[in-house]
Amino acid sequence: MFSATNLHLWRSDLHVLRGLSFELAAGRCLQITGINGAGKSTLLRALCGLLPLEEGAVSWRGIDTRKDPHAFHTELAWLGHGTALKGDLSAAENLHYSAGLRKNLSNTDIERALASVGFADADQRLARQMSAGQQRRVALARVLLLDCALWLLDEPTANLDTRGQAMFGELLNAHLQRGGLAIVATHQALQLQAAQLQELELS
Repeated sequence: MFSATNLHLWRSDLHVLRGLSFELAAGRCLQITGINGAGKSTLLRALCGLLPLEEGAVSWRGIDTRKDPHAFHTELAWLGHGTALKGDLSAAENLHYSAGLRKNLSNTDIERALASVGFADADQRLARQMSAGQQRRVALARVLLLDCALWLLDEPTANLDTRGQAMFGELLNAHLQRGGLAIVATHQALQLQAAQLQELELS
């Protein structure tokens, strides 16, 4: 359902992606690992269309994503290094305005998503009053609310405590069980069954 073919990308004079190819089927997760600066974030940004490729193609459901980027992006949930939260809005307000740009949401939808990430009792706390780990939980709640088939996540467990990391593992597993796909850049091993996991190490 998702594939990358012969990807090449330079940053200034640095050849970051060198002929990279892979395929990912429904119900599977690609874990991207590598040392700092290996190109994990660059790869994710290129896959979702935030960085243009010099060569190669990215396909979703058998169609080059450049031919119909809107159709691709409606099925894509992206979480980068930053949480993209507005500091003067509460958790619930951030979700209402960010995820609400993509779909109609009720207060119950938002409350349920926050409960799923262990943040139900602080939905009115302003984002600037939250810890980095709490902000990450809200950002993960946004991923859930978008209800997309494909997740592209850059260090999704950053700043999460042990319980938060376990929570993310449960959410990811449930997404894959429903037939979703995920591409995750992380320094920490994902707790998934072997049949669900593919690995790609950048160097």
